[in-house]
Amino acid sequence: MPTMIKRAEIEQYIGYVCEPTDWFEVTQQQVDGFAECTLDRQFIHIDPVAAAKTPFGGTIAHGFLTLSMLSHFSASYSPFIEGFSMGINKGFDKVRFVAPVRVGSRIRCHAKVLEINEKRPGQFDFKTEVTVEIEGGDKPALVAEWLGVQMVK
Repeated sequence: MPTMIKRAEIEQYIGYVCEPTDWFEVTQQQVDGFAECTLDRQFIHIDPVAAAKTPFGGTIAHGFLTLSMLSHFSASYSPFIEGFSMGINKGFDKVRFVAPVRVGSRIRCHAKVLEINEKRPGQFDFKTEVTVEIEGGDKPALVAEWLGVQMVK
């Protein structure tokens, strides 16, 4: 269940560490669909036989697929300001793909609120540090600083 923030308590949420999300299994069907959508059909993503001969030992998710999963994950970890009406993605200050996500792996997201600023009345800019963990992995799949806006009534 997402955390609700009262306007008077916003400052208390700078540095807030969100609960990790549930695990999500990355499937070959999902990777194939992403390849079709983006036209990125490199064999390491869509050809299990050829990919098995690489150092990855099998197919891997696109880095951008892993990045795009942040939209899914954020619905469960994001703290929302009371009166929330809409969220807007503003992009990233930093993104690093650290380790590949093998098809069949499970991933989840960890997040920490770095900044919340009211740019205009009812418009709050957020900067969130996000890390996508690979179950059983030594390194994360990605780390990033994500920028977003919450519109509040």
